Amino acid sequence: MVKTINGLNINYEEKGEGDLIVLLHGWGSNIKLFANLIDLLAKKYRVVAMDMPGFGGSDEPKEVWDVGRYVDFVIDFIRDYGVNEVMLLGHSFGGRVIIKMHSRSDLPFKVTKVILVDSAGIMPPKTKKKSWRTRYYKMGKAVLSTGIARKIAPDALENFRKKMGSADYAAASPMMRQVMVKVVNEDLEPYLPNIKCPTLLVWGVNDTATPLSDGEKMEKLIPDAGLVKLENAGHYSFLEQQFIFNRVMCSFMKIDQ
Repeated sequence: MVKTINGLNINYEEKGEGDLIVLLHGWGSNIKLFANLIDLLAKKYRVVAMDMPGFGGSDEPKEVWDVGRYVDFVIDFIRDYGVNEVMLLGHSFGGRVIIKMHSRSDLPFKVTKVILVDSAGIMPPKTKKKSWRTRYYKMGKAVLSTGIARKIAPDALENFRKKMGSADYAAASPMMRQVMVKVVNEDLEPYLPNIKCPTLLVWGVNDTATPLSDGEKMEKLIPDAGLVKLENAGHYSFLEQQFIFNRVMCSFMKIDQ
């Protein structure tokens, strides 16, 4: 299904009846990965999952967004349902948006439950290697951006960006690369204590993108949080250990199995 929100065509899926729960996917992902989860939650709830702007079948933002702009968008998307209460589930980048949402004191709805799965939002500690890599990238970008460099080697800057950037960065469009730079450089740790509702944290023990230590820190900082660690799972723990993840979800969401 497609609806237009703030001038952007948004691809989304809706299933089930009952209290509303909105699912937010990770960076570079889309709602297809939530297919099993949508079916599970729809046994008791009205489930809505959308491709956020710039992903899947949805339009890209028309300008460079930061996390706050994604929060604004998700709020408007939920507002369209006219509900007073909502539950939120976010994987990775989706979790980042949910955390930042709790910096707002004027939400038009009450968030009654939060589920963060291998969530982003904690800034990794800066190492000497990372600092050097950042400095090297900035110098290389400055040199290859000059008129002479572009004339001599027009593809050099793009190739350099792909080499130095992550796989997500290399796969993104020029607009979404700029968005990604803004998004990943924001530390959301200060907002975690603002999440006052019951919160389930689910983490793959082998997650290297958002390490387990991030989940442990979130458990300490969110007042009513509990952390479930899934063995033999990485950043996509909800897929890699689907059976156990589903059992955890059924317990937290009070769904009969």
